Amino acid sequence: MKTLKFVLIYGLVFFISCKQEEQKTNLIESEYHLSGGDATTQDASLNAFGNQVKGATGDEATKFEIGNSFFRSVWVIAPSSTSARDGLGPFLNANSCSSCHGNDGRGRPEFDKGLLLRLSVDGSGVHGEPKADSIYGGQLSVAAIKGVLKECEASVNYVEIPGNYADGTGFSLRKPIYTISNLNYGPLESNYKISPRVGQQVYGLGLLEVINPADILMNEDITDINQDGISGKANKVWSKISNQVELGRFGWKANQPNLFQQTSDAFNGDLGITSSLNPNENITGKTQKINYGSLITGGNPEIQDKELQAVVFYMQSLAVPARRNYKDADVIAGKKIFIDLGCHKCHTQKFQTGSSPINQLSNQTIYPYTDLLLHDMGDDLADGRSDFNANGNEWRTQALWGIGLIQTVNKHTFLLHDGRARNIEEAILWHGGESAIIIDKFKKTPKTERDKLIKFLENL
Repeated sequence: MKTLKFVLIYGLVFFISCKQEEQKTNLIESEYHLSGGDATTQDASLNAFGNQVKGATGDEATKFEIGNSFFRSVWVIAPSSTSARDGLGPFLNANSCSSCHGNDGRGRPEFDKGLLLRLSVDGSGVHGEPKADSIYGGQLSVAAIKGVLKECEASVNYVEIPGNYADGTGFSLRKPIYTISNLNYGPLESNYKISPRVGQQVYGLGLLEVINPADILMNEDITDINQDGISGKANKVWSKISNQVELGRFGWKANQPNLFQQTSDAFNGDLGITSSLNPNENITGKTQKINYGSLITGGNPEIQDKELQAVVFYMQSLAVPARRNYKDADVIAGKKIFIDLGCHKCHTQKFQTGSSPINQLSNQTIYPYTDLLLHDMGDDLADGRSDFNANGNEWRTQALWGIGLIQTVNKHTFLLHDGRARNIEEAILWHGGESAIIIDKFKKTPKTERDKLIKFLENL
């Protein structure tokens, strides 16, 4: 009887201890559940990326709707009765922001659905930016308005590269091969470089914009002083607004210092829309200027600062989806594997925001899973193209919050800067360079544990 009583008491104590540990874990994970702090949405539907942060004033709600309208509207050729939205082209890759960021989400690796080709030649511009091709500029345009000869045709095909995990499980990665043909304004310079880019999700950018620069820079370890193999580096880029060098935060190579410049450059390069920051049409090369320099425009500039600011405000105000299933045992185990492998060394889990004109973004504890720094991703992902401080192997760490909802919102799971990865697993396997040791560990991890890691990421 004494033995049975002891077993029962011991079992009860063990059960209570386990429950207390479970409650403690759930309490910790419930904090991480609010990915954007007060700027978090519980929406996990088709519109998960398109919600305004809660608590907006009437004026903020109106400005959000105006920005949303300009973000989603199709721009047209000038002159037009819709003068507020005319001036498209003459060269373009899209006719609206939502063409590349459908439902405020991620584009597909297709030239009419979010994929474009950046272009440069050896050397750099006056501020350290990539040096543009003398005929085609800094970006190839695969479309043009009526009456204008587009710059080129472009296509992408894939070569399958097989591989194996340590347990013998096979996998296959697809390597993209780009073909540029029918160059209508002459040949590219002999030393040209192209860099494919897919439009990224646009929620949560307002939070990333107000992280204190010092908090980002403290994670720099350019010479890998701590010898962990990770050597994050900040990009220092030119601000057209302040006319000085600032910390880069946005874009695949962190080559943009703020959302106003990022948005203005996208309007100009992707849609051919001029603004106060980019007053010149995207016409490059002698032949283009002769043929199209006197075309009717949609005004000077074609998008006014008030409307451009509304688009920027719209993106700044988009809430971040909450983590899902954060109490699930496999998800919790997957998070531990994420940390044990060392993924968090680049995909920094936690930041505190500073002050923002949008109150809901100020002083928030957020969990974006990015350090906003540049890292060497290896030769396989390299574009060989420098961009301010970024070299040809370096890319900015992608934020992981909301990554598991891309399939719901955009009906695909293509990842990485060029969309070559067909899912999260392939995106992990493409990592190289600084993360090569981590990926080697991942390949040696049992499948059951790999599945838990993927499940954790799918619920971010």
